Amino acid sequence: MTVMDLLSRAVLHKAELAATDNDKRNNALLCMADALRENTDSILAANELDIAAAEGKISEVMKDRLRLTPERIAAMADAVVEVTRLPDPLGRILQTVTRENGLKIEKVSVPLGVLAMIYESRPNVTSDAAALSIKSGNVCVLRGGKEAINSNKAIAAALRNGLEKAGLSADCVCLVEDTSRDSATALMTARGYVDMLIPRGGAGLIRSCVENAKVPCIETGTGICHIYVDAAADMEKAVSIVKNAKTSRPSVCNAAEVLIISSAAAEDLLPAIKKALVDDRTAEGLVPVELRLDSRAAKIIDGTAAGENDFDTEFLDYIMAVRVVDSLAEAIAHIAAHSTGHSECIITEDSESADKFVSAVDSAAVYVNASTRFTDGGEFGLGCEMGISTQKLHARGPMGLCELTSYKYIIRGNGQIR
Repeated sequence: MTVMDLLSRAVLHKAELAATDNDKRNNALLCMADALRENTDSILAANELDIAAAEGKISEVMKDRLRLTPERIAAMADAVVEVTRLPDPLGRILQTVTRENGLKIEKVSVPLGVLAMIYESRPNVTSDAAALSIKSGNVCVLRGGKEAINSNKAIAAALRNGLEKAGLSADCVCLVEDTSRDSATALMTARGYVDMLIPRGGAGLIRSCVENAKVPCIETGTGICHIYVDAAADMEKAVSIVKNAKTSRPSVCNAAEVLIISSAAAEDLLPAIKKALVDDRTAEGLVPVELRLDSRAAKIIDGTAAGENDFDTEFLDYIMAVRVVDSLAEAIAHIAAHSTGHSECIITEDSESADKFVSAVDSAAVYVNASTRFTDGGEFGLGCEMGISTQKLHARGPMGLCELTSYKYIIRGNGQIR
């Protein structure tokens, strides 16, 4: 079935889904979650095909993003159920005005219509996106990458089965099985069919969508996330945060890629951070972090000399670029020059420095003394997420249910004319 065939079928059901009440949509989600659990074996078998096909072609870190386990599928189902517990995003009265002539004007939240999503690697995105779309009354057309096609087909089949059991059309969730560039282009240019396009993946995918889309497109930026360790940082806190932000799951967009450290703290802190990220991990049989050091950091600890592009690279691996600066202002200037606007952190016990950092850094999420790994829909209390927007119009940061709605004005009168 072509992309246009799928979109034509999706459009047929957007009014039907938009008219459902919260209870019916929640019941559909519960049936979808049950279907994921019931089809665990077939989803795992499909995932094994993808893992086998990826052997020798992608890194172990990226393979981890692709791999499913019974526990991960259970977590996917739990995430779908969690969305049912969130408030109904539709029909919210955002603003009410009564004019002098008696007109009552209400601004009310409504679905966007047909959401299209182009994404890579992570098959759990299929269920996350479908759950948020259904809860927000949107039909979704999903196009994953070729590396996860078998997993995505199995997951989508289960979700569609759950929708039918709940009395909704299976075509409220459609999967594009053609993973060629042509199918992506078709979604980007499907004016009159796609109400919002959300790319989720690497820099190349996002750039292609932003440059070529003729439909409304959300820019979900790559994550060159920075941590600045201030002169007034607590050493134990700094080591813990940097370790978590870099090593807990380096293949995701909210992992820290760049460490900036104050020269006043560098002599003591850099050896401690190297011990935690390199020496201790090596001793424990874990993958050590490759520290790519600027000239000042290299005088304090051993590592690899930073290359020309290392401060502009989303590594998605056990690699971290390190720079030593003399001031908070210099750190902020570096972030402004190199950040993708995703997530940045300052570690400091100085409230004035923290306030300056928060005010000056223009990213979707700005942290004080906490890991950048919290930039996530679930961690923000939004349920799962469609992606993390790094633009400023319509949505910014983790995109939950409210970001998948628009609004319309409802005007009630009693014969008023102008």
